[in-house]
Amino acid sequence: MTDGHEIAMSLRGAYLSMHRQAEAALSPYILTANQFVLLALLNDRDGVPQRDLVERASSDPNTIRPMLTSLEKKGHIVRTPAPHDGRVWLVHITTNGRRIFKTARRETNAFRERLCASLDDHERESLVRLLAKVAASANENVPR
Repeated sequence: MTDGHEIAMSLRGAYLSMHRQAEAALSPYILTANQFVLLALLNDRDGVPQRDLVERASSDPNTIRPMLTSLEKKGHIVRTPAPHDGRVWLVHITTNGRRIFKTARRETNAFRERLCASLDDHERESLVRLLAKVAASANENVPR
């Protein structure tokens, strides 16, 4: 019977393989895989508080902050104080950031197709559903 250790090791192996391939595919755009994720999240919903972006990226503030600083230096995002609370920073994708995201996404489509090439539609849907269940279970009773 498969136990939690085997699941954790399989997830780790799959993630590391995917992450290495994503890094290689995105390197011509001078983006890391993690920076690409932030641009994707901002492309979907822009002008969000930095804290919300941390949660949507399933990350933590100490990891997100340097990525945002790098993206800001590249001109891909801007951070502005929220009008209702100057302690809250809103993150906006710039025109340049949206352009580089769309180009990188289009040009790295083959990478994403390889991720699911061996799975049929039902298996893809099941995998996404099962990964969400694993993530929810792993996050139960974890202090934030």
